[in-house]
Amino acid sequence: MSFSGLFAQLVALVGTGTVAIRRITDGTPIPAWGKTPAIPVAKPQGAIPTLKMPTAKGWHDGRVPTTAPGLRVNAFATGLEHPRWLCVLPNGDVLVAESSSVARPAKSIWDYAQISTMKRAAAMGVSANRITLLRDADGDGVAEIRETFLENLNQPFGMALVGNTFYVGNTDGLVAFPYEPGATSIKAPGRQICDFKPSGHWTRSLLVSPDETKLYVGVGSMTNIADNGMEEEDGRAAIHEVDLATGHRRIFATGLRNAVGMAWEPHTGALWTVVNERDGLGDETPPDYLTSVRDGGFYGWPYCYWDRVIDDRVPQDTAQVASAITPDYALGGHTASLGLCWLPAGTLPGFPEGMAIGQHGSWNRSILSGYKLVFIPFANGHPDGPPRDILAGFLSPDEKESYGRPVGVHIGPDGAVLMADDVGDIIWRVTGG
Repeated sequence: MSFSGLFAQLVALVGTGTVAIRRITDGTPIPAWGKTPAIPVAKPQGAIPTLKMPTAKGWHDGRVPTTAPGLRVNAFATGLEHPRWLCVLPNGDVLVAESSSVARPAKSIWDYAQISTMKRAAAMGVSANRITLLRDADGDGVAEIRETFLENLNQPFGMALVGNTFYVGNTDGLVAFPYEPGATSIKAPGRQICDFKPSGHWTRSLLVSPDETKLYVGVGSMTNIADNGMEEEDGRAAIHEVDLATGHRRIFATGLRNAVGMAWEPHTGALWTVVNERDGLGDETPPDYLTSVRDGGFYGWPYCYWDRVIDDRVPQDTAQVASAITPDYALGGHTASLGLCWLPAGTLPGFPEGMAIGQHGSWNRSILSGYKLVFIPFANGHPDGPPRDILAGFLSPDEKESYGRPVGVHIGPDGAVLMADDVGDIIWRVTGG
């Protein structure tokens, strides 16, 4: 088929919302979950891998997510603009970063199809570039006060308050602002602490160290598998550590293709993160994962995945492969696990202690995965048992529409679990039934 013919075919498929260029031919795959997942052998998909994403619909006609037995859900705030990440201030105010992938010119047929699909799914467009403050002053579980806390930012994502300094993870750097307790907005200009390369995986998640002397910043890769060489990936696919007293920055861990949510496991003091793995090797290959993160550790990207399985598409570095650390827990292929929050035992009735994970959902496999808020139980500082759904029902039964997509997760000021939904433009609140 000619270039123009293939281009026309892709345009037609994207327009109908049924792009699935490569489908499974040997049955439905078994999800790759847990500490010892069964990961299918890689089947490289070539220049045009699978592309499938439901059309963004939003929540209508009283529809809400499906809860696990014994739980209930309500909308804490609605009418937001692509809410992605959450932060709770000491006075109980809830901050939400409203931002999005920014539309860009296509560089190829595949790029055009991907961008068109992302736009249809409300995953790419004009970024609001602001942080909104929500306050539930009467304690009824619904925020009735809403103020613009910060605006004119650059794809803000991670947020953190240390003392009277408020930090924002813009896509191009870490910025510090003066904060007055109880303030509903910040008007003072920010101070750039350090720079990060924008584009590619644009989110910059933040996590404060327990002693509040350091910030950890998640910086994803520029490309899928270092497609343009490792020089372009310098400083990326990593978690950075920033000393707040000096502004000094160092690489804490590498080989993490796109480490987004981060959390502390309180018993061991270990840093944990969720990582989005590479594309183009099959529906379940390789799985996204939840892992503890060692200082100086290397986790495989781009040379290998999971237990040092080589990615033949990448020029190899045998020494790096030999040093690669196997992640702790597989989360299924292309689930786009983004949000991460430690839940003490009893935060939700019937749930032990563990990690809550906002799975944004796949766009690059023939049968969709993710689109849930899931829970991984922990014991003795490590994952212990199969995943459990907290919230589900974000997809239509035929997978053609999404009512919402889970992202950031945080424990709210009243102990409820809050979750940002960037397609529904809602912050959901989960409590006992």
